[in-house]
Amino acid sequence: MVTLAEVARRAKVTGATVSNVLRNPQKVKPETVERVMAAIRELGYRPNLTARALARGRTSTLALMLSNITNPFYPEFVLAAEREARKRGYFLLVCNTDDDPAITRAYLEQIAGSLASGVIVMNTDLGERELIEFARKGVSVVLCMWEHVQASRALPCVTIDFAAAGALAAAHLSGLGHRRFGALVGAGSGGPQTIRLEGFAASLSAHGHAEKSLVVVNAHDSIESGYDAAMGLLRAKPALTSIFATNDLMAIGAMQAAADLGRRVPDDLSVIGLTDVALAHQFRPALTTVRLPTAEIAARSVALTLEMVEGGVPTQDVYVVRAPELVVRESTGRAPSRRR
Repeated sequence: MVTLAEVARRAKVTGATVSNVLRNPQKVKPETVERVMAAIRELGYRPNLTARALARGRTSTLALMLSNITNPFYPEFVLAAEREARKRGYFLLVCNTDDDPAITRAYLEQIAGSLASGVIVMNTDLGERELIEFARKGVSVVLCMWEHVQASRALPCVTIDFAAAGALAAAHLSGLGHRRFGALVGAGSGGPQTIRLEGFAASLSAHGHAEKSLVVVNAHDSIESGYDAAMGLLRAKPALTSIFATNDLMAIGAMQAAADLGRRVPDDLSVIGLTDVALAHQFRPALTTVRLPTAEIAARSVALTLEMVEGGVPTQDVYVVRAPELVVRESTGRAPSRRR
């Protein structure tokens, strides 16, 4: 079995340098990293992860808990988080809880503190109090993308301003001359996406729209649920000229419903989503949406978790990443009665 010392001799560096290349490559000169990695490939070196974990008192693995891997947002987030973890010399273990609190608890009990040194928890069916109990056992826990988060020094949260995201959508539709608005409010394991709706409604009010100009329907985070909700909404309120969906999947479902009802997007109905998953620009018409800084959220979550794993103390309760951004595509246009 090839040893670390043999790799060091082949690369003409110290054993400590080889360790740094494997654990913290960003702290080593690129040419040295290249030389060490070449020696590793030539010799077929494989690090003993168990021995390394025992020596360091922690594993080189982080766990990412998410609720539904079939939602296109999560694979995009995982890709960004995995890249950041790998850059810092860590592996990322992805745990799909399938919206089941029992699975979430089982993962935490089996993984936290043993297989994984730190855990990033996206929205799950477990409440923050229950997660705090795991943190009190010495596990580094970071919440990520929680819309409804309580200030807690025990569990810092990396998120974005969801109200601002909703407000951007409302300002865009209002600026296009729309006066009748529908809103599809999603709900998943993290609960209803009401903060996005609150931002949307507050912005409509600020732009002079009466409360009765907005009709709200609750749905689930899926294309199918968005389709069903929009179908019922458009049948009940045919005068609506715009729909805001609190995530892109429901917005795509709304466009499908509009097509089946003979409503042209955006000529008869404008539709705007929130997130900007890859499907948003692949769909036709391409979806106007409010983009969330997914890669930055993922990178900040990994960085904060590792800071805690390595003994750091969070300096704030909630870390708000860069502001959301409006991305205008083909699914929104001027209100029908205001076209020239």
